[in-house]
This record gives sequence, structure tokens and C-alpha cells, in this order.
Amino acid sequence: MSAQTVKIGVVQQAISGNDKSQNWADSAKQIRALANDGAQCILLQELHSTLYFCQTEDVDVFDLAEPIEGEGHRFFGALADELNIVLITSMFEKRATGLYHNTAVVYDCSAKVAGIYRKMHIPDDPGFYEKFYFTPGDLGFTPIETSIGKLGVLVCWDQWYPEAARLMAMAGADILFYPTAIGWDRNDTRDEQVRQQDAWFTIQRAHAVANNIPVVVANRTGYEVAPHGQSGIDFWGLSFVAGPQGEILAKASHDTPENLLVEVDLARSEQVKRWWPYFRDRRIEDYGDLTKRWRT
Repeated sequence: MSAQTVKIGVVQQAISGNDKSQNWADSAKQIRALANDGAQCILLQELHSTLYFCQTEDVDVFDLAEPIEGEGHRFFGALADELNIVLITSMFEKRATGLYHNTAVVYDCSAKVAGIYRKMHIPDDPGFYEKFYFTPGDLGFTPIETSIGKLGVLVCWDQWYPEAARLMAMAGADILFYPTAIGWDRNDTRDEQVRQQDAWFTIQRAHAVANNIPVVVANRTGYEVAPHGQSGIDFWGLSFVAGPQGEILAKASHDTPENLLVEVDLARSEQVKRWWPYFRDRRIEDYGDLTKRWRT
């Protein structure tokens, strides 16, 4: 780890269309603002180049995908290089025709790709038909080495799985990052919406607590109608940064595009790990059944 403290920026955007150039320009404006305020590492939300297209199944949507080193790479890589920042982006990756991934790409103060992470857990629920578009990741849970430390990058649905966070932490991740696209169905009751949101907030704070490391979350905001008249999704924003005991260091609003900028003290993780030595007391000899689908 190369620094004791690091200034982290989070961009929470509302996306109004599939014009990549416009959406990238909007992202770049916020990235520049954060970098000018001293951000060393900036996280963008999941699939920030376009609308969240997984609300329906449509083969024409595959036209939005591009290879790792495509146009988006050239745009964001140049930005990371110019601003001398660590930048975490998200893309609809075309690996080959018929083979696509939901992929996070990390740049380390350079136009070169420092590392990628392909989303491992792929949902398939009403309004979130991701299995139609994405092949599960094949790179495992490996932190990406950068100038500010080892970044454990996971994506959206991954955030519900303690195994993913634990494996990243066990591999030495200094911080967990979750680019996200999650929201409500307008047909849900208000009570159900609150329960869902609280669960989402709690599970990610728990990853910080259980692994003694900070968690950074970027979620999109705004209403996006489904293409064929379905009710659409109200993305609930609330991007946040939590410290290694789950304490909230910064939190965005639920319905407004917004940037977060917070200084994270990475040395605190060392102290918390001494006070709460979860890794020391793990009973690894008794955890074999965790590799089974179900225990009967």
C-alpha cells in the first residue's frame, strides 16, 4: 500500500439516453471537478455509458457493446492520464460475437488499463434481465494493483454476496468498490421500497465491518422508463463511502446527480484489524460446505 490516506471521489449520474458521447462528456465534467478538488481515485456507476438496457431482452442492444480497448477505453484512459488519477469505469464488453460481459476497467494515472474485473454474479429478475446479456466473469476475485493500493472491484449484484467481499479482502484488497445500478419498481409499496433500500445499504456496510476495510459505492439515480412500456426503474442513488467499521463517511441524495469527495484513512484498517481480528478466528477447517449449492 503506497499511501496512508487517499481522497476518493464518487460520481452519481442520471442517464437520459444512449448517446455515449454525451454521457461520457457528462461523466468527464464531474471527473474533472473532483480531480480539481484533489480526488486521487474516482468511481463511476455501473454501465454509465448508456441507459440501463437490461429492463428488457433485445438482441439489437448488443450493438452497444464494445471491446475492452475500444472507444470508451480511449476516452477514459486519456482522462485518467491527463488528470493523473486512478479511475474506475464500467462497460458493456464485447469479448466476441455472442460473448459479452459486464466489466469494470481500472486506469492508474495512465491511459493504459491497469486491470479489469468481470461481474461474477449475474441476476435475472423482472426489470434486471442480465443473464440475457452477460456471461459470468472468469477472472475470479482478484484485487487490482494501483498506486493507491489494491482495489477490490466488484459490480452491483456482487454486492449481496459476502463470499465475494471476503475473497477480495483475503487477497489483500485495501478498499472495496461497487459500481451499481439498482432501484425500485414503482409498483412496489413504499414499505417494500424502504425494506429493499435498507437491505442494500446494510449488506454493504456489513462487508466493511466483516473485512475491516472501506467500501465505496456509486449508484445511478433518476427514472428510466422501460423500452416497451413497462413501469421502468426509479434508481435510488444514495451512493456512499463507509469506513472499516461500517461508519458512513459520505452519502449522496437519492434523487439528484451528485459527487462525493471524502478522504479515507487506510491506516485505520490496520488498527481495526488489530481490535477485531476476524481473520484470526475464522474456523476455516469447518467451512468446506460453503462450496456446496445447498446443505441438506
